[in-house]
Amino acid sequence: MSAHLFSPIKLGTLDFPNRIAVAPMCQYSADDGSATDWHIQHWMNLALSGAGMVTLEMTDVERRGRISHGCLGLYSETNAAAAKRALDAAKRVAAPGTKFGTQLAHAGRKASCQRPWEGGQPLKAGEDAWTVVSASAIPFVVGHPIPQALDKAGIEALIEKFGNAAERAAQAGFDFIELHSAHGYLLHQFLSPLSNQRKDQWGGSLENRMRFPLAVARRVRAAAPSLMLGARLSVKDWVDGGFDVEEAIKVAKAYKEAGASYICCSSGGNSPLQQVPTGAGYQVHLATAIKEGANIATRAVGMIDDPLHANEIVTTGQADMVALARAFLADPRWPWRAAGRLGHDILAAPQLMRAVHLMKQWAVK
Repeated sequence: MSAHLFSPIKLGTLDFPNRIAVAPMCQYSADDGSATDWHIQHWMNLALSGAGMVTLEMTDVERRGRISHGCLGLYSETNAAAAKRALDAAKRVAAPGTKFGTQLAHAGRKASCQRPWEGGQPLKAGEDAWTVVSASAIPFVVGHPIPQALDKAGIEALIEKFGNAAERAAQAGFDFIELHSAHGYLLHQFLSPLSNQRKDQWGGSLENRMRFPLAVARRVRAAAPSLMLGARLSVKDWVDGGFDVEEAIKVAKAYKEAGASYICCSSGGNSPLQQVPTGAGYQVHLATAIKEGANIATRAVGMIDDPLHANEIVTTGQADMVALARAFLADPRWPWRAAGRLGHDILAAPQLMRAVHLMKQWAVK
């Protein structure tokens, strides 16, 4: 089998040495949005993995945009300096050609929650909770705070905050920016009719519902023109009457016109009523639909951890890249494992070469 997984790819202005991507994974370990020592070791570990594309965790554009008190941000110069410190360390040890991106986001109505290992529920009295915002005053689930519906001034202010965060991303040294328009966070909340029931220019028709995300994309592109731009999109809500593939294709086309070079195709996250048929590669068909419908490069993601499966996805053209998340937490050397399984050379740092023979043995078991 040809190891197409290890063939290079160009997205926008960036050349990637292979088609393996690290998907964003929240670490809930920041200090008022600033990267900590945990991030330094985590980013350096990912840098050594051999993945060509490392997209770091959801990074919020304002304090109230954080899911939890531990979420990463780029809403201050202190945040930018901390991100640069961690990113510089990662770049110093990175495999040749590795590119690093930040995922700019706002949690909207899913903000002000405990860290997952603290329960993940909305912050309680005495836990320094904050007011959440969204497209409409509809809570994510009964018992969660009712968000404030953003007014025109609030929307315009957030567009600027995305732009400011993009400028800080460039200052910190990132190679690309990914807009988080998935998993029920703010940009997705505007896109989906489940959470956007506005009657003004920001709601109703798809053209109106995607007005805010597209304004964000254009502002980010203008603020950081040297950085390649991509987007993560929940292609399907998995709820009757929700955001679905046909609308997602139109949004992907619009993102492309706004300067995006790829779409990472995920799904769900915007309603507790979702019925998601999970399983290995359960979202790959969504990446294929966006690739063919919008004529844009796509990244497939979702319970993909078998190297043979990952290679098949890109070899057959179902998607242009494959992104993994939990697999990298379990095995930070997953690209080594994939190379061993597919008969491709394992390109390890010289200091780690003495372990390559072990990975080759493990990879075929």
